[in-house]
Formats: sequence, C-alpha cells, structure tokens
Amino acid sequence: SLFFGQKVTHSELHALGFKVMLWNCPFLSADTIEFRHARDMGYLVKDKNGNPSIKQWWDGYSAVLDFTNPFAINWYKEQNQKLMDQYGIDGFKFFAGDAHFYSNDDITYLPTDCNGQSEAWALFGLHYDYNEYRASWKCGGQALVQRLRDKDHTWDNNGVSSLIPCQIAQGIIGMAYTCPDMIGGGQFTDFWQKADSLDQELFVRYAQCAALMPMMQFSAAPWRVLDEKHFNLCKEAAWLHMEYTPIILELVEHAKNTGEPIIRYMEYVFPNQGMETVTNQFMLGDKILVAPVIEKGVTNREVVFPEGRWEDTDGNAFDGGRILFVDAPINKLPIFKKVSNV
Repeated sequence: SLFFGQKVTHSELHALGFKVMLWNCPFLSADTIEFRHARDMGYLVKDKNGNPSIKQWWDGYSAVLDFTNPFAINWYKEQNQKLMDQYGIDGFKFFAGDAHFYSNDDITYLPTDCNGQSEAWALFGLHYDYNEYRASWKCGGQALVQRLRDKDHTWDNNGVSSLIPCQIAQGIIGMAYTCPDMIGGGQFTDFWQKADSLDQELFVRYAQCAALMPMMQFSAAPWRVLDEKHFNLCKEAAWLHMEYTPIILELVEHAKNTGEPIIRYMEYVFPNQGMETVTNQFMLGDKILVAPVIEKGVTNREVVFPEGRWEDTDGNAFDGGRILFVDAPINKLPIFKKVSNV
C-alpha cells in the first residue's frame, strides 16, 4: 500500500489505527486460470447460447461471476478469505455491479433480470463487517455502505451541488450508511485533464460538504494537488469530521436498530414546515443542521431554520421558523445545533 507516498505494510497501517480494504468487482478477465476454473465449474453468467457472457465495462471486456449461484459465492468467499488471512485485509470495496452491465437474457443459476444480478452482488457484501458499494438494487435497510456514483470536478448538478440532494435521497429510500463520493470529484479523468487547473476552492467546499457526512474519501491526495492554504483547509474539514465522529457513530448504532438515516432530509425531520424543497442543507440526526457552500465565490448563504432555538459553533443564537443569511467564508462550514423547541 501507499501511504503519504511511502510504501507501508498492512501491519503498519493497522498499527496506525487504520482498517485495510481492497477494491474488487464481479468481473473476471477472460482466458486466465481463474476464468477457466470458474467456467468449468459453472460459476459464470452465460449468454443465450450457453457460453460465458463477456461484458463490456469501463475497464474492458470480462466474464462475470454469477452471484445467484451459491457455489460461485462460496468460491469467491474463499478467494477473499485468503486475502484476509494472508494479508490482514479487513474488508472490501465492492465496485461495479451496475444493472446496465448485465442483460435480461443472461442465463443465471437462479433466473433473474439485470436488477436481480445487481442485488445479488450487493447482498454478497453482508458477509463482511467492512464493505462499500456503488451499485445495488432493493437493498435499503441492509448493513451496506452505499457511496454515490462518481461525481465531476465541477460546481454543477453532477458535481458538488449533487452531494446533498443525492445523500438525502439515499436516506429516504433506506440507505442509512452513505458516502458522498470522492472529495474534489470521483471522475479520475478530471484530474488527468485538469491537473494544472484544478479549482482549489471547489476542492475545499467538497471537503466541507463531506465533513459531517458519515464518510469522507479523498481520491487525489490534497497535499499533492493543492497549495498550502487550501490543503490546510481540507485538513481542518477532516479534523471537523473527527470532532463529530462520536455523534456519527451514535447515529450508526441508531440506524442499525431503527433503519433511520444518518444524513436526513429537512422535511423528514421537520414535516409540515415548508421544508420539502430545501435540498441544499441537511440534518445530521435530528439536532445538527449543516449548510455547506456549494457555489463558487460565495462567502455567505441562505439558511432555512426550522422552528425552535438554534446556536452556531461560535455560540450565536438564532430563532427558528425563518430564513437568514449567514457568513460562510472559505474557512467556515455553517453548522447549527438545535438547543430548544421554542
């Protein structure tokens, strides 16, 4: 593994307090030893002619394991267990599995459609305490971490502006354990094409937006792509996440028992107060309101306060039931705690 540009072992990472996860996917490169074994054992999805179905996905053309087949599941679990036993791996990031990589005329061990194959891949992750998915189907309420699909290095509705609406939508459909995609944007091609012109303000606002969400993930290392000022602001966002981690973990336990989301839609927490169109701020649990800046060059923003009494992190008090403009310079994430109902 690489850690701050240096090679480290899993033992060293564990000693630093980290859990170690590996990226994997349901695809097998054709004409390999593993492919031939899986083909001969009947572990692969087949096409309508009964041959291994070769799928086109973003990394080329591959065969795909049939996760409706319990024997294929056991075989794959054995491969992962070897990695856990030999290398101390704690869990896995299960990537791909999107329904559009499959076909409704695929032949599988148990008859199903594209969505059913995506669901089967997702449910495989329940075998592991540490998992993360990008794609699944009908898995709300399951103990699965769901991250958003890759977002762009932009301010628009497929960039940082999409994080809050998508996170609160995930919560409403039953996905409590969520991740807002990579800070700065998860489309790695953006960092190739814009390596010399990254928007450093955008990178910071991405980090602040994620700071009070269940997970923060950095793709491009901020110390490599940002100047000292903006790198330090990203560090501050990461430390803010650490400060609120006890609250986040309490909400994780609550979600485990109730299914309630960690990141909550304003209307969900405060029904019938006109909050249904408010999708640029969110609640962490029922008492912490977070209002990130998601527009370029903005240093103050409108906040819709529900009824009750609120305090910001500087101790300033606000009466709810109204809309106020609050200061939000580049070094500030507006956070408010509900201190009373009146």
